[in-house]
Amino acid sequence: MPVAVQEHFVYHQSVNVDRHNDSAVAGIAAAIGEPARARMLYCLMDGHARTSTELAMVAEVSPSTASVHLNRLKTERLVKVLVQGKHRYYSLEGPNVAGALEGLSVLAGASLDKFVPNTPSRLRAARTCYDHMAGTVGVSLHDRFQALGWLSAVSTGTGNTYNLTVAGTKAFEALGIDIEATRALRRRFASACLDWSERRPHIGGALGAALLKIALHRKWVLPDLDSRALAVTSLGRREMLIRFGLRV
Repeated sequence: MPVAVQEHFVYHQSVNVDRHNDSAVAGIAAAIGEPARARMLYCLMDGHARTSTELAMVAEVSPSTASVHLNRLKTERLVKVLVQGKHRYYSLEGPNVAGALEGLSVLAGASLDKFVPNTPSRLRAARTCYDHMAGTVGVSLHDRFQALGWLSAVSTGTGNTYNLTVAGTKAFEALGIDIEATRALRRRFASACLDWSERRPHIGGALGAALLKIALHRKWVLPDLDSRALAVTSLGRREMLIRFGLRV
C-alpha cells in the first residue's frame, strides 16, 4: 500500500539564503555600530584624510585603541589608508560608504511625527557629504536642476539614479564640467542622495562631486576649518541666481 511522505520545512533548503552575504552585512554593521568607530567614520565624511592620532581625539580613545578600531574598519573595507613617510592617513573607502552613513543618519533620526530639523544651522545650510554638496543649498540645487529639466530619472529599480538631458549636458559643460570624463569614472554618474538634515535628496555621484569641485574652485562656497560646513559667498549667491535662477 503506497505511503504518503510528508514534506518538512528545512530552512536552508526552502529559502534562498546567501550566508556569505549575511555574514558580510553583519560584520559591517558591527564595525559601524561601536560608538568610537562611528565617530571616526562620521568625522571622515568631509572627504578629508586624517591620522590615527587625530581620529583617536575625535573618538575619545587612546592612540592604541584607535589603531585597533581603524584596523577593524579597514578589514571591513570601510576606510582605506595612505602611507606618506612616517604618517598613515585614513579616509573613507569611497562614496558608497559615505552614502550608507548618510542613510543611517536619516534612519537614526526617523520619527512618526512631522519632521522638524534640529541640525546646527551652519551645517544645515550647506555642508559636504563626502565629496558632494549637502544641506539646504544642496537640496535646493537638486530641486532646481529638476525644475529646469536638466535631470532625467533612470529606470534602475531603485528610483535614485539620474542622467542628463541635452539641456542639462549643455548647462553643466558651460560650468566647466567635462561630462564625458565624469561619466567614465568608476562610480555612479548621478544619484539622489537622501539628505539627513532635510530628509530630501541632494545630488550625489560623480556629477555631484564635479559640481562641488567647481563651487570650491570658483569660491562659490568656502569650507569650514573644523567641520563639514560650507559658507556660501556673495559671489556664490550671485552665480547661483544668474546661472540657475536659485536665490540662496
